[in-house]
Order: sequence, then C-alpha cells, then structure tokens
Amino acid sequence: MTVVRIPFLLSLISLALQPLVAKADNSDSWQQLPSGVSQMAHGGVGLIQTPTARMAPAGDLSINYTDNEEYRLWSVSIQLFDWMESTVRYTDVRTQLYSDDPGFSGNQTYKDKGIDVKFRLLQESTYLPQVSVGFRDFGGTGLFESEFISLSKKWGDFDFHLGMGWGYLGTAGNTKNPFCELKDSFCSRPGGFSGLGGKVDYDKFFKGPASLFGGIEYQTPWQPLRLKLEYEGNNYTSDYAGELEQDSRWNIGAVYRWKDFNFDLNYQRGNTLGFGVHYAMNLHTVTQVKIKPAPRLIPEQLDADKQTSDRDALRRALYTEAGFVLQSSYIKDDEFVLYGYQVAYRDHDEATERIGRILATEVPATISKYRIVTYAGNLPMVETVVDAEQFITAARYDALQTDIKSTYVRQQPEQRTLDFTSLPDQTGFYTGVETFWLQTFGNPEAFYMYQGGIFANAGYRLTNNLSVNGTAKVTLLENFDKFNFKVDAQNTPLPRVRTYVREYVTRSTVSMENLYLQWQDQLAPNIYGQLYGGYLETMFGGVGGEMLYRPVDSNFAIGFDINYVRQRSYENDLDFFDYKTFTGHVNVYWKPEFLPDTQLTFNIGQFLAKDKGVNVDFAKRFDSGIVVGAYAAFTNVSSAEYGEGSFTKGFYLSIPFDLFSLRPSKGRGRLPWVPIGRDGGQPLNRPTTLIDATEQRSPFYD
Repeated sequence: MTVVRIPFLLSLISLALQPLVAKADNSDSWQQLPSGVSQMAHGGVGLIQTPTARMAPAGDLSINYTDNEEYRLWSVSIQLFDWMESTVRYTDVRTQLYSDDPGFSGNQTYKDKGIDVKFRLLQESTYLPQVSVGFRDFGGTGLFESEFISLSKKWGDFDFHLGMGWGYLGTAGNTKNPFCELKDSFCSRPGGFSGLGGKVDYDKFFKGPASLFGGIEYQTPWQPLRLKLEYEGNNYTSDYAGELEQDSRWNIGAVYRWKDFNFDLNYQRGNTLGFGVHYAMNLHTVTQVKIKPAPRLIPEQLDADKQTSDRDALRRALYTEAGFVLQSSYIKDDEFVLYGYQVAYRDHDEATERIGRILATEVPATISKYRIVTYAGNLPMVETVVDAEQFITAARYDALQTDIKSTYVRQQPEQRTLDFTSLPDQTGFYTGVETFWLQTFGNPEAFYMYQGGIFANAGYRLTNNLSVNGTAKVTLLENFDKFNFKVDAQNTPLPRVRTYVREYVTRSTVSMENLYLQWQDQLAPNIYGQLYGGYLETMFGGVGGEMLYRPVDSNFAIGFDINYVRQRSYENDLDFFDYKTFTGHVNVYWKPEFLPDTQLTFNIGQFLAKDKGVNVDFAKRFDSGIVVGAYAAFTNVSSAEYGEGSFTKGFYLSIPFDLFSLRPSKGRGRLPWVPIGRDGGQPLNRPTTLIDATEQRSPFYD
C-alpha cells in the first residue's frame, strides 16, 4: 500500500495546470531519437516481442499499454542513464483467474508483476555494433524470466538486430547454449522460483535452452512511420496462459509516432493481432512556463551614500522578487547580513543571484560582502558569502565571460555571523493542510484500490526548539469498502507490524495520524539532533532521538536514530497493543562521484519486527528535479519467514511541485509503488527526519 502526501493548495493547482506541462521543443522529437528506438510489447526498447541493444535517450520515461490477446501489459520504462534501462510491468493473464475461490477474488483474472533491466556493454561505432545485456522478469514468479545478449547495427534507414536469449526468450532452443560448453550446469535450467517469489534467481542465469532471435526496423520516407520485422526464439509451449498456438516465428509490425505518442499495430505468431499505445516524456527536459519577476537590472552607477533605512521596502523586494522571507538584517562595517527563509526558488543559484541583484541596488555601494544566512525552521542551514564587487561585475555582464556562481561560496554559518543578531521569537500556533492519496495494486478484490482525503496539521511552538505537533486524517473518497478480508491470512513467525494495514486504513473516516512532542537543535557545527515522543505514525507510538553529521555541500552524511515504540491499536486512536520493541539504525547518505546526480542511502540496524539488516535506497535525480528511486531491505529473516515477496522492496517517483505551478514554488510530492508489503525489513515512519530537515545543507531533491 502506497501513500502520497501533497500540500492542498498546490495539489489543486497541479490538477488545473497539468496540461501545461510540456517538454522543451518536442514537436520534432522523433528526429532526436536514434534509429530503432521504440517500445516492445513487454516494455523497454525493442522490436515486438524481442529486445534490441538500443537505448532511449537518457531520462526518457515511457508509459506503455499493449494487448496481445492472451496478455494485456501495462509497463513503465525509464532510461536512468544512457547505459541503463529499467522497466516495471503488470501483466493481466486473461486465460487464468486470480484464484480458484470466487469468494476471495471473484472473476478477476491473474495479475503478475515483473521487473526488467538492460545494460549497454558497447556503444555502436563505424564498424562495431552496439551490444547490450538484459534480464527480463528477474525477480518474482518469473512468468517471462529471460536473459539475453543483443547486437544492433544501423545502415542507412535500416537498423539490424541479432540476439541470443535464454529462459522465456530461448524456449525454441534453435541453437546450442555456448555456456554449456564451459560448464555442464549451464545445460539445464532449474524450474520454479526460490522462496515465495520476489527473489533474484541468479542460479538460473544463462542456463538451459538458448535461441537466436533478431529482426529489422525500417524508417520509411514518411518520418512518423517505422516498420518492424522480427524472428522469435520463443515457441510458446510453456506460457502461463497455456500453450499458445504458433503458426510462424515471424512477426511484423508498424509504429506511428504522433507528438509524444507511439501507436503500434502488429501481427504475431502467424495468428494473433496485437496493438499498443505508448506515451513518452523526458525527465531531464520536462518543464513548466513560469510567471515570475524579471531579474533586477544593476545600473552602471551605484550610490555609495545610499542608506538602507527603509527595511520594509527591502523586505518586500526580497519576498516578491527572490522568494526570500527576511527575518532580520545587520550591517557590520562593509558587510551586509541577511537572515531568513527561501520559500519559492528551489534552485539555490537562481535564488542567490536574485537576492544579490536586489542588494546591489538597495544597500550602499561601499558594502563589499553580502552574507545570506538561510534557515529551516529554527535551524541555521547555510551561509552564502557573496563578493559584492565581483558579483556586480558579473551580473552587469561587464566582461565577455562572466560566471555569477564563482562570485560566492556556501559554507557553515559562522558563529560571529549568527551572533550579530537574533531572529524574532518563533513561538505560537501554526496550521497547514495537505492532501493524501493511498493506493494499492494487485488486490484480490480489485486490481486498483484507493483512498484519498486531507491531512489537517496543527502545532504549537513552545520555544524556538520545542514544539507540539499533530495531524488529523480525514478520508473524503475511497473504494476500500471492497476489502473482503482484513486479516492477513498468511501465517509467518514475524510480529504483525505492517500486515494489519487494512484494519488501520479502514477504521474511521476521521482519525489521528500523529500527535507528538519534538525538540530539535544544532548541537555543533555540522551536527544536528532531535528528540521526539508521542503517537509517531499510523501504527506505532513511542519515544526516540536522532543525530546527524552533515557538512555543507558534502557528498557524505552520517547519523543514527534510536526508538522505543509500541504498536497502536487499530480499534481506536488512543490505545496500544502489547507489542513493543526497540528499533534504530545507523544512516549513511552518499552521493558517489562516479554516478552523477545519484544518492545512495544505507539504513543499518534493527527494524520493527526485531529483524536486523540493512535497507538500501538508490535515487537518481534528473535535470527537471524529478527523482526516481528504488529500495530493498535485506535482513536476517529468511524468505520463508518473510512470506510472499521474500524481502521488502519498492519504487518511488518524487516530483517537485514547481513543475505544476505557474509561479516558482518549493516542496514535492512522492508517488510510491510497493509490490508486496510484509512485516520484515519495515522501518518506523518517523514524523520528521534530520536528513529532510537539513536538505539545504547539501541539496539533492531541491
């Protein structure tokens, strides 16, 4: 079950303005694609049923629906890097029921989840083909489990493809498995799947019968139309849908491109008509037209005797032109210091330039340095020190080559800077509203189920560091009333820390999501800490604390959290069940230089079910600010103890609200997908984390 939380006002704006989101100059986007790049039936770049060595442009996301009579397939394919493609897929097997029990799943047909990945090993050159290796449906029940090596070579308007497949792609066995010559164990392929599904069966890779497959793609003189011809290596004798009749191993198809859509029509197996619809966008170039003030111009002559007595005018200019909420300011000799919050511009460089242009025209020309101290709540995050003379020269474009970014540095706020002045008292009430959307896929009652409503947030800040916070959940629309069975019937030795989820989300239309006391402060330069206690999340309450070491603009951060929690009752908001435990982790955050715009997170410790291990999170950020991520938890719980799925894993898409707003804005929404939620590898959903609270220190999401 997945949850999306979005600020209420921005969610309404996003619904109204979503059609305005556009790619930069995509009217002729077909011309930018390499020959042979279109999606195949299972998702991912390929011909019709067979993959090719080709890759889409980095950042491309394709949403696909295909219909092949016995199978309907929904998939999303993302080109994470120019050398790596990943695909997630749901397959509807029309010939099989979800279960044999009508009372459990009615007449719903069987749905299967699949994950594919493909890596480019060699890029095409004048004489050498492009070479890729891929793994289809490599984790799970493996209905289409395959491995393949593929070669592609372009010649004029033709793109030639040749590959060798194992597993589903190699069932015809039209060639000898070359790995069988190296070791006898490669001659046969183990059947079934390990654990209870969800595990990667490495012991099957490149084993068993192998088949050659290939084809040709032709770009017709009419640019929107491409034609495909392929030869398959699958004989369809062992499909989950049943043995499928195959009159020919040759498939033909056509792809018509209209703007960001591909429409394909094909004839497969000599007897089956198939079709598909694909929508593509690029996560690097997706953008939104903005209505915002033009950057302030800096005149040739600046007034050295200018006074900054009108602080209200400066405050208004900073807010309207730079999205900066000024809390305090201070002049010290030849330095001008600002203290406040950035609320509009998620691009730090743009925000700094706008502030610098305002200061250049509003403060005396004798000022040689601007110091901008930005806060998150009550915590000072970053001090940006601007060399005024260099900035003004660059901002006025007085030189042929100017680099505004080189005129300032970001650093840990100096203590002397913080001592110049104090912020106004931050105590008092505050409120907010967010929307939420819970969704779950692949249920026996219905494939897609949902619940939506609002989170009403309120709090009282007792001191600058201590506050009371609470959230009420109000459900406005849902189809969770279709749940036939609330108690998870799968027996495992693990405590039921998450598998009572149906009881929690259906107990009431109005419920208390959390209510807790929180203390938060900067303990030393680069070190932050917090303590909290109360009803911490939907299913657990307790007490805990966290510390984090995070230098400014460092690619590395590390911290730990420790919590003592008790399971909340799903029968009412205030009571608790008997189950209690310690949970906590050492948290490591790393942005490796060899993987640009990527963050790896390792949470090492004890989870809610008292299992011990590590959760690994991989996040890739694109130029638009969209982040695509995946995570998996590996603990000392065996796949049999864990249950269906074998281990915890999930995917998510994090989208900045700036892409849905006509005006600059901060904040983002998260769209997660959890294939199967069980009890192992489950962390406490703490209401706040220091890595999020200190995002400005070393931005990844912003």
